[in-house]
Amino acid sequence: MVGWLGVLGWQTAAGFVTYLTGKQISALIILWNPSYAPQPWHGTLIVWAILVVCLFFNIFCAKKLPLIEGIIVILHLAGFFAVIIPLWVMADRSPSGAVFTAFEDNMMWGSVPLATMVGLTGAAGVFVGVEAGAHMSEEVRNASHVIPRAMMWTWLGNGILGWIMAITFAFCVGDTMSVLLTPLGSQQVQVFLNTTGSKAGATGLTCITLVIGVFACVAVMATNSRQLFAFARDSGVPFSKSLSQVSPRFGVPLNASYMTIIFILLLSLITLGSAVAFQQVLALGVSAMLTTYMISISCVALKRIRGEPLLPSRFNLGRWGLPINIIAVLFLFFLWIFTFFPTVPNPTPADMNWAILGYGSVIIFALVYYAFRGRYTYVGPVEYVRKGQ
Repeated sequence: MVGWLGVLGWQTAAGFVTYLTGKQISALIILWNPSYAPQPWHGTLIVWAILVVCLFFNIFCAKKLPLIEGIIVILHLAGFFAVIIPLWVMADRSPSGAVFTAFEDNMMWGSVPLATMVGLTGAAGVFVGVEAGAHMSEEVRNASHVIPRAMMWTWLGNGILGWIMAITFAFCVGDTMSVLLTPLGSQQVQVFLNTTGSKAGATGLTCITLVIGVFACVAVMATNSRQLFAFARDSGVPFSKSLSQVSPRFGVPLNASYMTIIFILLLSLITLGSAVAFQQVLALGVSAMLTTYMISISCVALKRIRGEPLLPSRFNLGRWGLPINIIAVLFLFFLWIFTFFPTVPNPTPADMNWAILGYGSVIIFALVYYAFRGRYTYVGPVEYVRKGQ
């Protein structure tokens, strides 16, 4: 079940990240050509173009990905200051009271705390996927030491930078509703335009985030292919033999990469019917990933409660392990509940959050597949550990 929900979460996350990156490109087109009327299929084609770039880097530049991503980390840090300094210097600032003490229930939930809880899905989505390094661990030297620390530093570093950027945007956003309803289709680009007062300035700042966004898609796709490959190697999905193959020429799981591309291509077709429905893909991905976290952490917590020995680890929480596990599961469960809430009360079919439909369908399919085939073919990592012992 964790494997299936992990595949669902990562595949939908890849689709959503690609969609957000494509929205920036569309916004730049509208910025420079106000008469341009974007059609749903335009956005779909932009997503497909980004996928071609991602596939190129994941196949032909696979051996250079660590170097490329190292360069992107430098650009990420430099871009942070390149974006935030103009916002600090040039933007009109809202009073601190409006930022920290003024709350609005624009969706008419009738309760600011409830509206805040419903909005947590977007905030949680920022941190979902922090375990990406674990899916690449077989390609990392000294992984038991490097991966846990990389995960912690990634969370801490990006958490601090993201918090600073969020506070900055809160001060610089100005009229919130006018930004949310921007004709550009991207609130970020609209804030850049309001701040700099020029199309060139807004374009320059957007290009920084756009490049980072494209390579975020490259990284997410790399993680996707490895995660799907590993699950297929355990014979956990249909066509496992094909999906678990590694190209001797490129040294990457090509078929798993192709399957990821195909899934996102199909997922992007949702935008032809409703952009709102595609945006709810985020809720589907977050709910699936939170479930995998809860199950995994609960299993570790249960072993701690029973006093059973854990597998040897070079990253140990010690006596704080059980309290941290319990707090994490409770908090994740709280977030998980709100991932299925619609964005507005009394929603119409168009406004409804259909994440529960996709989530439930995958669970039912996984159970049926396991009952009729998976239980005869699946050999999980635990079995490998037992055989090794």
